[in-house]
Amino acid sequence: MSAEKNWKSTLEELKKKTGELVDSAPEMSKFLEYVHVAEEPKALDTKTKELISLAIAVVVHCESCILWHCEAAINAGATKEEILDTLKVAVVMGGGPALMYAVKAYEIAKEFLEE
Repeated sequence: MSAEKNWKSTLEELKKKTGELVDSAPEMSKFLEYVHVAEEPKALDTKTKELISLAIAVVVHCESCILWHCEAAINAGATKEEILDTLKVAVVMGGGPALMYAVKAYEIAKEFLEE
């Protein structure tokens, strides 16, 4: 594997660049409005929704999405054990390629859980 990343600073930069993109293309804010509505706790609580999003991010191989939703899941109260269970399900559904992204997700989670 490559040198260790500082996932926290990577996420800060991602959030900054996402904001810049939305500022440059305001119509994208409509999508983000929907995201906020979809992520509101209803039948499923925020933590569960973020763990689902994390699993999907692993299966579709989206490193930025993994980073974003891993932090959000932890902020919503997800434990190391809940993240590991989520990653197990993602690997079942996504196979070997998902396993490689689950490794990234686990490294990210460890960094965020150190706080």
